[in-house]
Amino acid sequence: MPIAVKEPRTDQMVHEDAQPGPFTRPWRFLKSVPSLEFLPEMGPFEIALAGRSNVGKSSLINGLIRRNGLARTSNTPGRTQELNYFLTDWQPPFYLVDMPGYGFAKAPKEKVAAWTGLVKDYLRGRQTLVRVLLLIDARHGLKAVDGEIMKLLDGAGVTFLVVLTKADKITPKALAHVVTATEAALKSHPAAFPDILATSSETGLGMEALRTAITAILAERA
Repeated sequence: MPIAVKEPRTDQMVHEDAQPGPFTRPWRFLKSVPSLEFLPEMGPFEIALAGRSNVGKSSLINGLIRRNGLARTSNTPGRTQELNYFLTDWQPPFYLVDMPGYGFAKAPKEKVAAWTGLVKDYLRGRQTLVRVLLLIDARHGLKAVDGEIMKLLDGAGVTFLVVLTKADKITPKALAHVVTATEAALKSHPAAFPDILATSSETGLGMEALRTAITAILAERA
């Protein structure tokens, strides 16, 4: 029998009259954090973007806030080597945190080890971290290193939402299969949300759905 594949969630499933949220406001870069001792004082909520090197975290941030170039992008894996904080004047205040990528990177091994350690220490110990957006390249799906991060988040009790990036680079049928496989993998991770968002920073696919999801996270804590 053929296997039914579930369609990924996109902007078509978001009401056209969505209320204004934090992504209608101007955003700015706050600071880069090379080690935990330089983290901002705890207070505002933090939503972090995690994922393998070159998965498209910076591009996704620029797409979310509708401002090209605020988060630095590069085709070279490993360009982001610190925690980069972005904020707006939305109330309650919160930060978007662009994290260094884990996995393969074109950088010395000792540097990769250092920023990978920073990522893991931050994810398991930041009390104001309310959600992780776990970015997965839709062309490649989940890898073993993603599973390691998901286990870390399970152990730390930090909930995460899987966001597929570069969804415009594969066919709708292939995308649906990636979603199905990812859903199956998430069932063994108690910290995972069952929803999966398919996005493209180039075409805008799924961006409004992701903005709505983030706004809902903030509303839960208002």
